[in-house]
Amino acid sequence: MNRSPEPTTGLPSERGADIGRRIGVGLMYGLWRPRVLGAWRVPATGPAILAVNHSHNIDGPMVMGVAPRPVHFLIKKEAFVGPLDPFLTGIGQLKVDRHSTDRTAITRALGVLDSGGVLGIFPEGTRGEGDFASLRAGLAYFAVRGGAPIVPVAVLGSSERRGRLMKGLPPLRSRVDVVFGDPFDAIEGVRSSDTGGGGRRAGGSGRRTRRALDEATERIQKQLAAHLENARRLTGRSATLE
Repeated sequence: MNRSPEPTTGLPSERGADIGRRIGVGLMYGLWRPRVLGAWRVPATGPAILAVNHSHNIDGPMVMGVAPRPVHFLIKKEAFVGPLDPFLTGIGQLKVDRHSTDRTAITRALGVLDSGGVLGIFPEGTRGEGDFASLRAGLAYFAVRGGAPIVPVAVLGSSERRGRLMKGLPPLRSRVDVVFGDPFDAIEGVRSSDTGGGGRRAGGSGRRTRRALDEATERIQKQLAAHLENARRLTGRSATLE
């Protein structure tokens, strides 16, 4: 069944995201040496959220290229400038205003999950240490509201400075590890009275509370931090990323 939406729906194109995936894999393998671990853990069908740490500018394109399914990333609107605007839109990516409640972006992101697609999120909100230390509640909202499992993804780049094209990028032809973790549900362990019934899609009943989202965010942070620590051990990366 083809889930690609018609242009009038306002939803991002899954076909476009698949094209973006092919472009991404070509660029990433051409410029760096990705090592992908655990991609099989991404559910083969149905809605899913990839929660990606963010320490390099290539994190999004890297995951988009090596993920086993097309991914629609929520990307800050500041990136949609000049020719990048129609390009990013054409490959199924979602523009979001990080400084306000962007209802259009929220609706489209939920639409991706409702149609059984994969949503990509940088839960730290912006590029930084990439250690999942500071999470925004948006990830919990989409997971609970969309009834989608979260797949933690750790992108670990080279710590070498020699050979970098620019700050924020790993050196050319250096190894970049992408480690996919086991999917988990954000609302597991959250009281059913706070989510409106305890079912996986109970968050959609309109009876969500701030407490439920706070507890879900806390659970998510622990899961993501644990995955990152495990990914570092698995790949032999140091605890400090540059």
